[in-house]
Amino acid sequence: MEMYREGYETYCLACENYGMESMNFYLYVRNLTVEQLNAFNQHTKGSDDYEV
Repeated sequence: MEMYREGYETYCLACENYGMESMNFYLYVRNLTVEQLNAFNQHTKGSDDYEV
């Protein structure tokens, strides 16, 4: 779950930068696709270690 928390922080910053309200962590994990979760995690880690 820690990797999702780090991705969630990236997601929240992106929402803030665009003036959007972010969803809470529970909804973030439940409603985003695997591809979306992996994209935020990849951006946070700066690597290609996450597979879809």
